[in-house]
Amino acid sequence: MLSVSRLSAERADRPLFTDLSFALNAGQCLHLRGANGAGKTSLLKMLAGLSTAQDGEIIWQGKALAAWGDDYYTALHYLGHKDGLKDLLSPLANLKLAADLSGQALSEAAALKTLAQVGLIHQCDLAVRSLSQGQKKRAALARLLAISRPLWLLDEPFVGLDQAAQNQLGEWIAAHNRGGGMVMLTSHQALPPAIQNIIELDLKRVAQYE
Repeated sequence: MLSVSRLSAERADRPLFTDLSFALNAGQCLHLRGANGAGKTSLLKMLAGLSTAQDGEIIWQGKALAAWGDDYYTALHYLGHKDGLKDLLSPLANLKLAADLSGQALSEAAALKTLAQVGLIHQCDLAVRSLSQGQKKRAALARLLAISRPLWLLDEPFVGLDQAAQNQLGEWIAAHNRGGGMVMLTSHQALPPAIQNIIELDLKRVAQYE
């Protein structure tokens, strides 16, 4: 359902990767690996439609990304290094705002249930700026559970989480895969055992970056 054909990318006029091709199908989790500077974050941003490649093509459900327009963004969750939360709003308000912007109805009861799932029910009305880094990460991850989208693009999603929370996120990823969803993630940490059907993709750094 998501495929990349002969993709190439540069940073500061130096190649990150060239001639990259792979496919991600329903029910699969792709673990994107590589040393710092190999282009993992750059690739995820391209797949999220936030930047463009020098060459190659990204196909979603049989059509190039450019042909989808804004409709493509309604099919994916992108969680980058920044949590995408508004610091002055609470986790509850942030989650309801994200649902409103996505065009999906989310009742307060459903939002509270999701925040309970991620362990933030007692912090649901606190300003995000008062939360710990781990709690902020949980607030950002709540979007994955509350707003249904088939494609998850996650950049180092386990950073800032304790082992129990990492395992819990692994369960959510596994459940998403079992439901036919697709996940592509980067992680310097070992993936939780719950995640199955993993594809490993290693971005080798080119000579200029060695």
